[in-house]
Amino acid sequence: MGIEQSELLQLKNLGMASVNILRAIGINNYQDLKTIGAVGAYQRIKERDINVSKVMLYALQGALMDVHWNDLPPDMKAELVAEAERSVTQSA
Repeated sequence: MGIEQSELLQLKNLGMASVNILRAIGINNYQDLKTIGAVGAYQRIKERDINVSKVMLYALQGALMDVHWNDLPPDMKAELVAEAERSVTQSA
């Protein structure tokens, strides 16, 4: 396991399966995830036809904030979903 991969595994909410998905879309470390953002990463995953739920979106945001995804405020979760859906509509 490379240093970058272990860096992603250190983040809250991210296990091996999530890290493998992130690597498949070009996110190899925390800085990549921070630059692209949770919504951007989620959209890339969806564009690759990888089947993930909204929990992945929450998990990515939680990883950036160092909190468990379930502890994100409900209004933040709603805003993340709205932003992801807006972007999908715009790119369609």
